[in-house]
Amino acid sequence: MADQFEEKVTFDGKKVKVLGPTFEDGKPETPINWRQKMRNRDEMLAYLKTGERYWFSEEWFGSEKRKTKA
Repeated sequence: MADQFEEKVTFDGKKVKVLGPTFEDGKPETPINWRQKMRNRDEMLAYLKTGERYWFSEEWFGSEKRKTKA
């Protein structure tokens, strides 16, 4: 796949070349089963709890923590 460059205009009006899309078109050949990546039940529960906290929690931790809500 050859690199595709696009010409864009910067905020100050200069024209620059930037790298365009680099992904390959299409869909995965087989679906990925996330459960097979986990070694045991505890890892699976930890994965689900982390995802649940990320999407539904009012309290954010680590890099997700904000002083004010978005």
